[in-house]
Amino acid sequence: MRTNVRIHPTADVSEKAVIGEGTSIWHQCQVREDVHIGKNCILGKGVYVDFGVRLGNNVKVQNYVSIYHGVEIEDGVFVGPHVCFTNDNFPRAINPDGSLKAADDWVLGRILIKQGAALGANSTILPKVTVGEWSLVGSGSVVTRDVPAHGLVVGNPARLIGFVCACGQRLVAEKEEGDSMLTRCPHCDQTVAIPLQVWRMVIK
Repeated sequence: MRTNVRIHPTADVSEKAVIGEGTSIWHQCQVREDVHIGKNCILGKGVYVDFGVRLGNNVKVQNYVSIYHGVEIEDGVFVGPHVCFTNDNFPRAINPDGSLKAADDWVLGRILIKQGAALGANSTILPKVTVGEWSLVGSGSVVTRDVPAHGLVVGNPARLIGFVCACGQRLVAEKEEGDSMLTRCPHCDQTVAIPLQVWRMVIK
């Protein structure tokens, strides 16, 4: 049974997918077998969710996002329109001998998007990447390596240019304390400790 779940008549949702209470799946979505979607999620028009993908609670996926096998998205993540998750570092349609690639002819590259992260429109997430808690990926960015917690990354390839609060605003350095840089959000006044080793990775 799927309790209090809204699935648009044009959506194609496998009976083998687990859909949490309060979730909405809109026009022309495809949700494949063995997908686990948490509570109160929103999947916009044209979203594709490949087999075995896991989404936490309160995840918002905007229109025409492609989430391929090997992706796990934790609670409270925002996925902007047209974001694409990839899962193969060496994609080919055929083998060197010209034969069509089969399911065992490639190595799956997993992706983890951690709690509260936000992925801007048209960004691409490459395989074997973890995007940290409350981080922010700028629109159009191509993420080729791990993003630290609260990290702000932009560009192709994406580079670390700063840090953001849970509310989304830029964090400002206050003072060093031990192995951390204490930062403050000028918008909500929250204090966030960023490891100094990570703080020094910022590209000015």
